Amino acid sequence: MTNALDQLREMTVVVADTGDVAAVKAYGPVDCTTNPSIVLAALKDPASEELTVREIEAGKKAGKSAEEVAATLTVAVGAELTKLVPGRVSTEVDACLSFDTDASVARARAIIADYEARGIGRERILIKLASTWEGIRAAEILQKEGIDCNLTLLFSLAQAVACADAGAFLISPFVGRITDWYKKAEGRDSYLPDEDPGVLSVRKIYDYYKSNGIDTVVMGASFRSVDQIKALAGCDNLTIAPKLLDILAKDEADLPRVLSPETASGAAPIPMDEATFRWEMNADPMATEKLAEGIRNFDADHKKLIALVAERMSA
Repeated sequence: MTNALDQLREMTVVVADTGDVAAVKAYGPVDCTTNPSIVLAALKDPASEELTVREIEAGKKAGKSAEEVAATLTVAVGAELTKLVPGRVSTEVDACLSFDTDASVARARAIIADYEARGIGRERILIKLASTWEGIRAAEILQKEGIDCNLTLLFSLAQAVACADAGAFLISPFVGRITDWYKKAEGRDSYLPDEDPGVLSVRKIYDYYKSNGIDTVVMGASFRSVDQIKALAGCDNLTIAPKLLDILAKDEADLPRVLSPETASGAAPIPMDEATFRWEMNADPMATEKLAEGIRNFDADHKKLIALVAERMSA
């Protein structure tokens, strides 16, 4: 019998939730996702030392600031990953721009231009934006320019509906972070897979999309356990950390398909304008708190990345 990872690949696109070159080589995912935390880890990885030195030295010679070098380093890490996966590499717009549509669009265009200068076409890249109203509007503009977007930090159906309406290429609903919030709020240690709030959230979004013929890819993210992954087998994409990929690769148990377009319930379309979006987010403390927390944490890691680059530049 094939292992659980191979079985999962037969029904779901497996994406590596890492920027670690060795892990990507080991597990052979179709796509890779990155964020400031992942780029920061790559910067500290001895295996990335040559790339880091090259980018920092080039930045110093060009008279770039530490922030500018951090931006090019992020793309440089993504460029290396495009050599290892056949599909897409997601690259994140700075979290501090999450409430500024125009600035997010400008940064996304700069990321694509940097990739293209390195010989990597936009068809290999997904621009990651936080699923704020402003981030979703930026995605709408970029999608019309042929720049595909990955809407991240997504915790609610309202966000998912707005992303679909904007024509987003892909969304990343965060399973584990939803579960974390409910564990704390409800005083629970664990949930069975079929009652796990994070799992149920993604199932609801998947059902809504398939019921309404929405092409936007649903990519479950932020997993805390293999059970959560198995409970979403059949989802369009799943982005999985190396330690969980390893567990799946060693698991010889049968993996049944859970999600399928054929079993969609026929959920009715939901009208979503800005006022409705903001009201629905306000009415959902989990989504509001986790979105804000995620933006703060990504911004903190971005600032750490800039500080580390500044330290290297002055050495």
